Amino acid sequence: MGSDTVRTGAEDADESAARRREQHGWYVYDWACSVYSTSVLTVFLGPYLTSVAESAADAGGFVHPLGVPVRAGSFFAYAVSLSVIVAIVAMPLVGAAADRTGRKKPLLAAAAYAGAAATTGMFFLSGDRYLLGGALLIVANAAQSVAMMLCNSYLPQIAPPEERDAVSSRGWAFGYAAGALVLVGNLVLYLAHDSFGLTEGEAVRICLASAGLWWGAFAVIPLRRLRDRPAARPAPALSGRRQLVATLRDMRRHPLTLAFLLAYLVYNDGIQTVITQASVYGSKELGLGQSTLIGAVLLVQVLAVAGALLLGRLARRYGAQRTVLGSLLAWIVILAAGYFLPAGAPVWFFVLAAGIGLVLGGSQALSRSLFSHLVPPGKEAEYFSAYELSDRGMSWLGPLLFGLTYQLTGSYRDAIVSLVAFFVLGFLLLARVPLRRAIGDAGNPVPERI
Repeated sequence: MGSDTVRTGAEDADESAARRREQHGWYVYDWACSVYSTSVLTVFLGPYLTSVAESAADAGGFVHPLGVPVRAGSFFAYAVSLSVIVAIVAMPLVGAAADRTGRKKPLLAAAAYAGAAATTGMFFLSGDRYLLGGALLIVANAAQSVAMMLCNSYLPQIAPPEERDAVSSRGWAFGYAAGALVLVGNLVLYLAHDSFGLTEGEAVRICLASAGLWWGAFAVIPLRRLRDRPAARPAPALSGRRQLVATLRDMRRHPLTLAFLLAYLVYNDGIQTVITQASVYGSKELGLGQSTLIGAVLLVQVLAVAGALLLGRLARRYGAQRTVLGSLLAWIVILAAGYFLPAGAPVWFFVLAAGIGLVLGGSQALSRSLFSHLVPPGKEAEYFSAYELSDRGMSWLGPLLFGLTYQLTGSYRDAIVSLVAFFVLGFLLLARVPLRRAIGDAGNPVPERI
């Protein structure tokens, strides 16, 4: 009897150590891929690809991909939207395959290295090659969506319910820390490009490519530490369209999970659009230089580390749902203030960036951990494919609204303030979701505080 007790205790200790090892590896994937989100999508690619498109534009300011007239200033936003449509097709198919086979790691490796290769290829984006830039953006963004969906689906498997807010928040903190670290190096290279014998464009292209190299190098660590698990629910393979329909049909059996996801689809669409379009707004509407934009994003990254951990602590005291609702109110105030920012005033842009940093990481991290409680066991990757449709998926609506608003009004101020609607509607939808009942209906244990 005593020997059995000792053996069971040792097994528990081994399992705990293995879980911690997986969690640490899981954090490192955020460390690997977040540099793409920061240096490429948020800082450099938007203004640079816009300038490349402008150099290829006709006298009226339009480019003509596939013969379609597109205002050069809207090309980047439209390319982001198209990348999301590609991800919408791919993610349910890949997620169901991961759950069906239990082999997430090979799929994660394929998606991560496709994205890293496309990002590295941005080094060749120069002159008037706006179509090359759009194609690489579509591949990289769609691949990142698929990879993050697979990575997020590990959360219910590597963390018990009471640890998920903390584990998710640490993952986001790791990502923002990496983004800040690499952005410092990018800032040095960009500001001192003359002393390195580089043109401004060459410096930007090196910064873009370095994000791809970073992504590929550090992706090795989670691929070594995360474990594949036996498939819980074997199912026949379906086509992409049929799999998406099957996933949505299954989610209808859990209407409260679907209600949470709808709220998240809405407000996270606004968050993702702010992330991708803020540098364009600062550059084109406020007339701020690239060094100012990089400094502001660096400030966001640094404060987002503290913000993610701070909101994680608030969630332990007040519950994750209330904390996220509070962060959405903060987003509304931030966007309203952004509309009134004076042009050519970097100090106020930095104040706005500080506000974004404090709510950005926490609102995303806690949303991820909340959703992990609502996923039926054995459906992790499939359901997180639907979740990722918003995190980098259904967020085509925000860029589309931003691009259309600018195309119709010619004002980036009108474009940025139009995003308030996503946060107001998202707040109202999230407040109506009874999370404790939703967790129980999904077949999962209900945490003491949620």
